[in-house]
Amino acid sequence: MNPFRPEGIDWQPLHRGYRTYLRVNVAITYAVLAIATAVGLSFLLDLAWAIGAGAIWLVIGIWRWIRMDALWKSHAYALRDTDLYLTKGVMFRQLTIVPYGRLQVVEVESGPIQRACGIASLSFVTASATTDATLPGLPPAEADDLRERLTTLGEEQASGL
Repeated sequence: MNPFRPEGIDWQPLHRGYRTYLRVNVAITYAVLAIATAVGLSFLLDLAWAIGAGAIWLVIGIWRWIRMDALWKSHAYALRDTDLYLTKGVMFRQLTIVPYGRLQVVEVESGPIQRACGIASLSFVTASATTDATLPGLPPAEADDLRERLTTLGEEQASGL
C-alpha cells in the first residue's frame, strides 16, 4: 500500500502538456546554465575546461529531462465528498488533503509557456497559513470548470470561517 496514493480513490492524472511544460523548463534552465558557465569560465580557464564545466550542466539537464516522465506521472488529484486530494513527488513524495470548507480562494493561472503547452494551473488559498496547494497541468477549460466546482463546494461546506 502506498500511503501517498491511497487505494480506492479515483485518481485523475494530469494532462500530457504538463510533461512537455516540465521538459521545456528543464531544457531552458540547463541550456542557460551550460552556456553561462562555459562563457564565464572561458575568461578564467582554458577553453576546453570551460566547455567541460558547461557540459556538466548539460549532463544534469539530460538526466532531469529523462526523469520528467516519472515526475509527471507522480502528480494526480482526486475529488472526494469533502476533500480535494493532491499527490506528487518521486524522491520526496507529498500527499495534501484540502477540505473544501477551508478553501478561501481558487485561482486559475497560465504563463506563456503553460499556454503554449495547452495547460493551466490552479492555486488554492485556504484558512491555514501553511497550506501551499497547487494543481498544475490541467487543460484551461477543465481548470476553469474545476475552479467553479471547488468554489461552489467551498461555499457549501464552509467551516468556521
